Amino acid sequence: MKLQYSKYWLKSGLYTFFQRFSLTLFGLINFIILVRYLSKAEMGTWALFLIITTVFETTKSGLLKNAHIRFITITNNDREKNEIATSSLVINATISIIFIVFLLGFASMLPKWLNAEVGLGSMMTWFIPGIAGMVIFSHFEAIQQSNLDFQGVFVGHFFRQLSFLLMIVYDVVMKNPLTLNKLALYQSISIAIGSVFIFYYSRKYISYRFAPTMAAIKKIVGYGKYIFTSTALANIASNIDQVMTSSFLSSSAVAYYNTASRINLLIDIPSYAAAEILFPKTSMASHSADTHKVKYYYEKMVAILMSFTLPAAIFILIFPKVAIFLIAGPSYYDAAPILQLYILTGILRPMQNQAANTLNAAGKPQLCLKINAIMVCIYLAINFICLYYIGFYGAAVGTFITTVIGTAYWYFTMRKEIGLEIRNVIRYIEETYRMIFGLLRGLRLNSLSNFNKKDP
Repeated sequence: MKLQYSKYWLKSGLYTFFQRFSLTLFGLINFIILVRYLSKAEMGTWALFLIITTVFETTKSGLLKNAHIRFITITNNDREKNEIATSSLVINATISIIFIVFLLGFASMLPKWLNAEVGLGSMMTWFIPGIAGMVIFSHFEAIQQSNLDFQGVFVGHFFRQLSFLLMIVYDVVMKNPLTLNKLALYQSISIAIGSVFIFYYSRKYISYRFAPTMAAIKKIVGYGKYIFTSTALANIASNIDQVMTSSFLSSSAVAYYNTASRINLLIDIPSYAAAEILFPKTSMASHSADTHKVKYYYEKMVAILMSFTLPAAIFILIFPKVAIFLIAGPSYYDAAPILQLYILTGILRPMQNQAANTLNAAGKPQLCLKINAIMVCIYLAINFICLYYIGFYGAAVGTFITTVIGTAYWYFTMRKEIGLEIRNVIRYIEETYRMIFGLLRGLRLNSLSNFNKKDP
């Protein structure tokens, strides 16, 4: 049976793609500005700040958002939906309060632990209002996605990123000094602005009855604890290259790795957008025991992602310094080999990212946790060895080696769990390219036809 894309895929796909694209685009523009006004040590510290805050938020999201979405999409009972939503909010706030208390006590120790050269501890303190604001922002984001509505998520993220960019641009135009503490405060303000917009679009889904229950809390934690730990491990693995580089060398060295990561993020836009769209649908398919749909969704999505990833990856592999020159300038040319290795891992990443997402949505977070735990151990060992013997480029080499091993591991896992067939993925890639070329050919013929119809 050949499955057809519904209106859901088109509408949610567009909103989620544009959300991810705008997130990466604004981040890239911010980076282009900051890299020209901050020193390499400050850029390295800024990168470490973003790693800490992003790892915290995405790990918390792993516990809450996926459970929130899963339990709301599989019930039609409004009372149960409200219990899940408000219980999720309670857990969200509790985790954030614990993290704030940790920062108040240990923020001053972070620079020593991570070998940061300037201001990391004070930055985290200035960001405490932002941590509180993310409780609201992430809660409304989960509400939107659990109702299969991605419009508000896009708008909230868009204005959050836009406001942060405008504050930076204002300082640059007015020639005000850009300090790391000021950037942390701007992050907090932008989160508050984004929360207002995402709330506006979430109003119709909010019952305004605060009715958390211990049963719902246990249900969320029981399901989410595996994804929470798995997400934490995955986040450690995805950022360990920069953290270990800082510890072994300095935060200045992290600036080069962060430059390569920023460019590589462009390759990952479709992959992360697909994960947002695929989770609710895979969750529904697995709940109805439709293994064929789960397999189809995975193979088709990996194929589409690789279809878009390959052309961009090949260009950057051949011309890495062109990309670096445009993003960071010639002073960062030493990041070219790092970028090439990152791009190679980016080609393989869709299979891994969608595999983890599929297992979580299919109700197998324990298996996903087991794989991520194994991969983190391998990652730490290989990166340690590579940094020790290779030095500056060691973390990039270690990341590539680990990604190859991880891709092989995930392939055999998905082959066993859903019957993954690589030949189907290759066939879907061919179909995607034929469809794209067909659309382009049709547009060209229509353009020529319209041109010929014009009067001379």
